[in-house]
Amino acid sequence: MTRALMSTGRPIFLSLCEWGDMHPALWADKLGNSWRTTMDINDSWESMVSRADQNEVYAEHARPGGWNDPDMLEVGNGGMSNDEYIVHFSLWAASKAPLLIGCDVRSLSKETLAILGNEEVIAVNQDPLGVQAKKVRMEGDHEVWAGPLSGYRTVIVLLNRSPEFRIITAQWDDIGIPPNTIVEARDLWKHTTMDKRFVNKLKADVRPHACKMFLLTPLPLSQ
Repeated sequence: MTRALMSTGRPIFLSLCEWGDMHPALWADKLGNSWRTTMDINDSWESMVSRADQNEVYAEHARPGGWNDPDMLEVGNGGMSNDEYIVHFSLWAASKAPLLIGCDVRSLSKETLAILGNEEVIAVNQDPLGVQAKKVRMEGDHEVWAGPLSGYRTVIVLLNRSPEFRIITAQWDDIGIPPNTIVEARDLWKHTTMDKRFVNKLKADVRPHACKMFLLTPLPLSQ
């Protein structure tokens, strides 16, 4: 199939699926442009986060032209809360996974459209650097995911898996920002740039089964 598509002389995206059985992330970049890393997802919190976990194992193998695919999006199908769907879209975007809408687009709610149409989060997914975010800290039921973006920027996802509120801290040492770097933080779901500047760490309150997603941009020392 790869040879047949290449012989057309036109760019065609080839998505491979054997449900991750043979670890395609290790070899499929020579054959196609994305490969499933997991079994099929279903519209539940447990299924969604487990697919994200399984996909993250292969983060180092993703690059422009070849992507890890933890299966389609369940956003809008009704089995999860709005906060859980935001986690779903945030993790898939930061992981540079294909963003394949899996709900009926003829009947999108305003809440669903606000998630699937978040241009700032989509821009993270489409960033030209093409580096998949990874878990950089796990403390019980909360995690920090982070990945570099073009322009020396960094995306972070503060993920709360617990049924209770958590304060989650991202440390520069964990997310790959040099010590004492001053950064500007933009909340990609509130679409606001925070007034405060951050040095060496950023912490936030995160609701149960929810996340915060920030775009961190380094600032000159004069600022």
